[in-house]
Amino acid sequence: MKPAPFAYARARTVDEAIALLGEKDAKLLAGGQSLIASLNMRLSAPALLIDINGIGGLDGIAKKGDTVEIGALTRHAGAERSDVIGQHAPLIARAMPHVGHVAIRNRGTLGGSIAFADPAAELPACLLSLGGEVEVSGPKGRRRVKADDFFKGLFETALGPQDMVTAIRVPAAGRDTRAGFAELARRHGDYAIVGLAASAKADGKNLKDVRLAFFGVGATPVRAKKSEAALAGGDVEAAVAALDLDPPDDVQATGAVKKHLAGVLLRRVATQLIEAR
Repeated sequence: MKPAPFAYARARTVDEAIALLGEKDAKLLAGGQSLIASLNMRLSAPALLIDINGIGGLDGIAKKGDTVEIGALTRHAGAERSDVIGQHAPLIARAMPHVGHVAIRNRGTLGGSIAFADPAAELPACLLSLGGEVEVSGPKGRRRVKADDFFKGLFETALGPQDMVTAIRVPAAGRDTRAGFAELARRHGDYAIVGLAASAKADGKNLKDVRLAFFGVGATPVRAKKSEAALAGGDVEAAVAALDLDPPDDVQATGAVKKHLAGVLLRRVATQLIEAR
């Protein structure tokens, strides 16, 4: 299929993009790896596409104090190859090879993935697990939204109609930081049936500040807080038993199968966290 007709504008600044978003039925175009597919299937039919690829300063990765800042236009491939990500954001480094295929990672952007908020995508779950935040720019200026407050529902976020993601920030890893990641998909590069992004800090023989963010099990990435508490105590089987997920059935698996697979992944990821202490 081909997309419905639309107008095209190329924004040169963030302010220009925000102003254009004030026009009726406008959407931003960054990497386009989700948007173009939805246009071609006519699941989306905006009147105006605003290309933001020409806006300077919206890409790049840097450690700033105790934070890693990633520009919204940073390509997945750039993050995958980044020494800063590898050293200071190991959870994201673990997740990047699972994001689509090489061609998708060459064009897709981190900001686009966060803004699109696909519940089966890796990066929203990583951001939630790390307790990161999203920098949002809009008509009233820039603001920061915590990951716990950003994902609202199925493809729904805290973004307003004239808002755009300009950066994401996550805490820089320290010596006591532990990260774990695993997903199950029919083929490598497909959307996950179930996935888990996990972060924690070593605390002697135990863990603390455990954050388990499952994806593919609900309308948003989902934290398993009861399992977090059990895993902090070092009891993996208690953490699995405490899983209070209620995944819906979908075309890939029933909710019951998804919940079983979530337990399988929790055991695998718990091993990653514990053995790294």
